Amino acid sequence: MKTQRGVSLGGLVIVLFLVIVIAMLGFKLFRPYTEYFTIQKAFKTLSQRPEVKTGSRRDAMAAWQPIALTQDIRTLSGDDIEITKEGNEVIISAAYSVKVPLFHNISIWIDFTPSSAN
Repeated sequence: MKTQRGVSLGGLVIVLFLVIVIAMLGFKLFRPYTEYFTIQKAFKTLSQRPEVKTGSRRDAMAAWQPIALTQDIRTLSGDDIEITKEGNEVIISAAYSVKVPLFHNISIWIDFTPSSAN
């Protein structure tokens, strides 16, 4: 007589529960991480502009506003952005935190530090 093979109902429930939890985390964390990569790309683009390289902080913030509006960047304001010059290169960076609510009273805090430096 052959023994039965396969997944039991209990094993199936446990696997489905784990898949659902991982999918929920992925859906909740997708927005903050895509926004971080958008900000990093915007910083690299912004640091190459001539008005930012030769201008003042006000010029850089004037160039940042249209980028933030068109890329729908909500978590970072102009006050959070730091602009430093190292030689001929302009480095734009920021540090911010995002609170991602998971369910009920459980949340995750994520710290991001995008920068235009390579």
